[in-house]
Amino acid sequence: VLGIKKTQDCTYLLQYLTKCFLELHVYFKIQKAETCVTAPFVLTPAGLEGDSDLQFLLLGGKLVKVRSKSWKHGRYFKLEEDCQTFSHESKKAFKQNHTFSIDDIESVRKGRHSEGLKKYTDASVEDLCFSIIFKGRKKNLDLMAESPEDVNKWVSSLEKIINNMHNLSNQKKSEHWIFSCIRKADKNGDNMMTLKEVKHFLRQINVEVDDSYAADLFKKCDTSNSDTLEGEEIKQFYEMLTRREEIDIIYGKYAQTEGQMSDRDLLNFLLNEQREQATAEDAHRLIEKYEVDKTAKQNNCMTKDGFLMYLQQDDGCILNPAHRSVYQDMNQPLNHYYISSSHNTYLMADQLKGPSSTEAYIKALMKSCRCVELDCWDGANGEPVIYHGHTLTSKVLFKDVIKAIKDYAFKTSQYPVILSLENHCTVEQQKLMARHLVFFLGDALVKKPLGDTMPTNFPSPEALKGKFLIKGKRLNKLDSIFTNNNVIEDGTKSNIKLDKELSDIVIYCKSVHFNSFEHARENQAFYEMSSFKESKAFNLAETSGKPTAFMHHNMDKLSRIYPAGSRTDSSNYNPVPMWNVGCQIVALNFQTNSKEMHLNQGRFLMNGFCGYILKPEFQRNLSSQFNPNSDCHVIASVHFCLTIQQVISAQQLPKINKEKQKSIVDPLVKVEIHGVQADNASKETHHIENNGFNPMWNKKFQFDISVPELALVRFLLEDHDTASQNDFIGQYCLPLTSVQNGYRHVPVLNKRGDNISSASLFVHLMLLDAP
Repeated sequence: VLGIKKTQDCTYLLQYLTKCFLELHVYFKIQKAETCVTAPFVLTPAGLEGDSDLQFLLLGGKLVKVRSKSWKHGRYFKLEEDCQTFSHESKKAFKQNHTFSIDDIESVRKGRHSEGLKKYTDASVEDLCFSIIFKGRKKNLDLMAESPEDVNKWVSSLEKIINNMHNLSNQKKSEHWIFSCIRKADKNGDNMMTLKEVKHFLRQINVEVDDSYAADLFKKCDTSNSDTLEGEEIKQFYEMLTRREEIDIIYGKYAQTEGQMSDRDLLNFLLNEQREQATAEDAHRLIEKYEVDKTAKQNNCMTKDGFLMYLQQDDGCILNPAHRSVYQDMNQPLNHYYISSSHNTYLMADQLKGPSSTEAYIKALMKSCRCVELDCWDGANGEPVIYHGHTLTSKVLFKDVIKAIKDYAFKTSQYPVILSLENHCTVEQQKLMARHLVFFLGDALVKKPLGDTMPTNFPSPEALKGKFLIKGKRLNKLDSIFTNNNVIEDGTKSNIKLDKELSDIVIYCKSVHFNSFEHARENQAFYEMSSFKESKAFNLAETSGKPTAFMHHNMDKLSRIYPAGSRTDSSNYNPVPMWNVGCQIVALNFQTNSKEMHLNQGRFLMNGFCGYILKPEFQRNLSSQFNPNSDCHVIASVHFCLTIQQVISAQQLPKINKEKQKSIVDPLVKVEIHGVQADNASKETHHIENNGFNPMWNKKFQFDISVPELALVRFLLEDHDTASQNDFIGQYCLPLTSVQNGYRHVPVLNKRGDNISSASLFVHLMLLDAP
């Protein structure tokens, strides 16, 4: 039954028998859990019951943890029974096992694909290595297994459970989160809850109640009068706790068919409340997609559970589902798009002594960043390096960065990536830079203009799919490619020291100095672009008469904006005014978790998160006189009125101070509009004391929007503090033009921009033409 194979190695046999015994132990434990009346404590992921990969992770195994050439130690890794937490033993005295959440994992990479494994292991063990990559700045976990088969098993099993957790419905994620808190509150692990444990659980889920309320709730569920909750009593406790009165009211209003929503009732809701151009077929589709009760589904009806499921999924989200994929015209010239762009991409932290890493490029590219910066300097052994020059930031090899960019550039978006070269190298090392670019990027590198004749405009993102563009200095005009005129323009005047091989692969993004808009219009070709430090750019964007000139400049040229050098902490400027004047490459420090990065994520959330957003028509039409700083906008757009009928409620907000178990948030909601000057606004609710689990505000707001095409809506959740600045809980930002009307759930993201899977905000809003 166990499939024991013959072996001459007694040690191996002993290890194998031990493993089999542990497998049996896990098997019987799972069987017991599946037949136990207290099944809510068991958190087997949906669809993975009895799965061999899941059982492999629950059993765990020994892996070698790699931290340096000399620090390589065996540790036992396993998935905890909550199926959400991974742990491994600590060898330090009095230290608990190290743990991390499955939700913290960004990806699992097979092979020596982390900087640590490349540096501390030999190429001969490539097949024995893999890495767990975490979200944010947490260090990678570099590991080695005993065999390639073990590596494949660990990687495939981890990926399966990560994907399973990612694909869970919001309702299932909520259940997992709540039951995980129940497990933590069950101190003695007896699958029963005392009143004391119930109080501890309520603090775990971020709600503070007085003793009498907790005792009353406990008494209602303790039908056996045993002074403990178990089995069905825990289920009843969960249902009472998670009941949402606001959903009951909405559902009750439209459930006019024997207490349920018929397809006609649902259609009425979609038309009247959600303001969708829905049909009977749409109502049937939603019932088929979200209804959990088979009988109701057969009768073309939607139960309250199915209705809640619908509201918590993409169709009920504030973000228009049609905008989750590429829907814009991608055949316009490249300069007609906002391009998601990073500054000092190589840095993981500050600009003075922070680490430089290929991992920083990977993280930016995986967030659909389409323009990355490479600060290039002469390195040892003739190999150019990337780092923040004349500082204590660490160095990374130029060729390693190019290899990482090649591997990860098109994982999340197929649209072109611009490599912005800040070239401080000698001509000798520039030659090697050019050769590395040509060798590693191959045919994906644009080495000449598309077509057989000299272009007069940029190609489109669609035409450049899967391609790399180099931004940098060039020795001559682009038309020299077609005229065989290799005369170097002004080399002597600027004392430029540039290798011809590197110069020749700069095609559509030639860096030139900016003098004035008039000079650029009369003397610069379309492919010649300037970079502006933030102070210069903001001055041009805010000076009387200049915003319109800046916008016209960007109608046939590219502009790159970058943070001031004085931002040594890698802080960011506000990108919105730069988008308002049509700047395409508005580069930010991606490594810094900030409001400005939240706005950047919101701007590029639509159009399939592909890193390219088509600018509004009035920023592409040469006859436009649009001025974002004027109260009278001379554009042919419709003014809108955004009415937040109600900021209704929030669900399962995270604790801010996890160290203090009794610390409960006092949440409030701010709704912000970021756009042209006339549209910028912020309004907030009152705070709710001691309730991060299910606070309710029922607060109404109204905003008049004059330029909806440029407006972003940001929902900010804060923990109210009377003595100091409010603490950040979570946020969500999206373009106003991507907002869906009606009753909508708003996802809640952490400071890094990652989804907090258990949390959400519930609102009722209307975006209508202004009278």
